[in-house]
Amino acid sequence: MEVEQTPNFDRLQQLKAFDESQAGVKGVADAGISRIPSIFVRPADELAGDYPVSETNLQIPVVDLAGRREEVVEKLKTAARSMGFFQVVNHGVPARVLEEMLSRARDFHELPHEEKRVYYTRQTSKKVQYTSNFDLYKSRSANWRDTLFCVMGPEPLDPLQLPEVCRDILMEYTEQMRKLGTALFELLSEALGLKSDHLVGMDCAEAQAVLSHYYPACPEPELTMGTSKHSDPDFLTILLQDHIGGLQVLHQNHWVNVPPVAGALVVNVGDLLQLISNDQFISVEHRVRANHVGPRVSIACFFKPHLYPSTRLYGPMKELSSEDNPPVYRETTMQEFVAYYNSKGLDGVPALLHFKLERT
Repeated sequence: MEVEQTPNFDRLQQLKAFDESQAGVKGVADAGISRIPSIFVRPADELAGDYPVSETNLQIPVVDLAGRREEVVEKLKTAARSMGFFQVVNHGVPARVLEEMLSRARDFHELPHEEKRVYYTRQTSKKVQYTSNFDLYKSRSANWRDTLFCVMGPEPLDPLQLPEVCRDILMEYTEQMRKLGTALFELLSEALGLKSDHLVGMDCAEAQAVLSHYYPACPEPELTMGTSKHSDPDFLTILLQDHIGGLQVLHQNHWVNVPPVAGALVVNVGDLLQLISNDQFISVEHRVRANHVGPRVSIACFFKPHLYPSTRLYGPMKELSSEDNPPVYRETTMQEFVAYYNSKGLDGVPALLHFKLERT
């Protein structure tokens, strides 16, 4: 579907046309366009005020999980405090599972339109959602990306709700992520000076949402984004990315590339882990560049039980707070935090600011 570009285009009308097509960005790209529709073009002030890409040799840390535990904990602590991002190797997830997950996710997004559209929805309460731009009607510009969003726990999802083309591997991949996530939360607990089961005991590893992202090749990547600048509304994210690249992390007012490393998984601290760690660990903003080359496929596993009723309050842990280091944030529920995050969309303003306590 191609949307005509005009100087004074009716943005809402074009957004509705794009949404109602249920064809996603892939449908736009498949139309053989040479220019991207106006709804995807970033505002001029945003383009002009963008941060530069780092020209230094600064790299995201790569942590070998097969190393001595004390050394692994120390490396994770340094990375979580300084960068908020790191890559892990020797993580225990078989290469076959990683390769098949990427392949099957790509297969889903490349299904015939009539087969794929049955999963298209903007109902955020559904556990299986195929959509494009969860914040389509809130953002200043749409992102060049489609997503299959699957809530895989803590309650087991009926496999029959999942698309058949990726059903089996999604179930297997989620189980692998559950094991790896639990191991990472144990290591990060120790990095905070706590017992290894502390974060798991706070239900941080209780639930996973698996997001399969698809970024078609873009004819004008310099005008749009694959994913706008944001931080993640969860405790931890584990990302599997293919060979194309495009992920960037904001560090010291520069964008730092996160190049694909064969067999590695990218891990980043989420907003809620920064909140409960009282800023000891940082959830940093990141984005994905659009690209002439594509499609790019990535699989993000979010650890957050947001679709399940819970009155549990999350605030800075008392073990990490003191008179000299008072709580930085107020308490909140998972549902409140995610609802606020979704209500504002990817607007470039960290959601954590909304939950900060005023210092007297």
